[in-house]
Amino acid sequence: MDIGPHVFPTAKYRLVKEQLLREGTIRESDLVRPEPATEADVARVHSRAYLGKIREGHFTPSELWMLEVPFSDELRRAAFLSVGGTLLAGREALETGIAVHLGGGFHHAFPDHGEGFCLLNDVAVAARAMMAEGRIERAAVVDLDVHHGNGTAAIFAGDPRVFTFSMHQEHNYPAFKPPGDLDIGLDDGTGDEEYLRQLRQHLPRVVEGHRPELVFYLAGADPYREDQLGGLTLTKEGLCERDEYVLHSARDAGVCVAVTLAGGYARRTEDTVEIHCNTVAVARAAAERR
Repeated sequence: MDIGPHVFPTAKYRLVKEQLLREGTIRESDLVRPEPATEADVARVHSRAYLGKIREGHFTPSELWMLEVPFSDELRRAAFLSVGGTLLAGREALETGIAVHLGGGFHHAFPDHGEGFCLLNDVAVAARAMMAEGRIERAAVVDLDVHHGNGTAAIFAGDPRVFTFSMHQEHNYPAFKPPGDLDIGLDDGTGDEEYLRQLRQHLPRVVEGHRPELVFYLAGADPYREDQLGGLTLTKEGLCERDEYVLHSARDAGVCVAVTLAGGYARRTEDTVEIHCNTVAVARAAAERR
């Protein structure tokens, strides 16, 4: 999918896969290829009217302005494939304990419109589909992207089956942040020590308090100190500690985890790729210790 000159490095997904294979973190046999989500699955979250707009490509200028990426047939196909990938990761996680989608985490999409590079909310669709299939009764979203998960929070507002936790930079996109079940807005410039302190303080409420059967973990690379769209100052080492704490906490509580990569817009794309690859390496190590 080519969206032209843009801060969103869509090539990162291919680059992450290639680097993971090159480094030996994964083998080709570890990869499972998803099918695009069906429209019936996507309609568990997104309105029929909005799906019609996506199908026909009929968006108003203001809708495209909110989406912030050019719409195309390729974008539509990529979005449906991304939803399918997160749904497959959820199913695999229930079988193996931990699974990683080398994509996903498009948390700004609402039922009736897209925002902030996000056409469809893959995590919300996957959670709803897995509950409808009877695979799980309770889920949680642990959103550690630098931006608040506004679409996900709005989708699951009032739904006691899905606990939404977002820890993000408070004074950053989006301007309006619908309340989730637990929102921690961090000050500009927050670094490793304070970030990890807050995470250790609040994550147990999600894992132990809600007692989900499955956690969807949005492991954003954009809290990194060199991210163009973020204002936190985490190091790569701090982000690895973050991933380890989330995955080990879930493991210790007997909770399965489906990981999505979510955002990442470092000045050097190779930094974003390295952070995402580190997340996969941490997940692999955690899976091997289960």
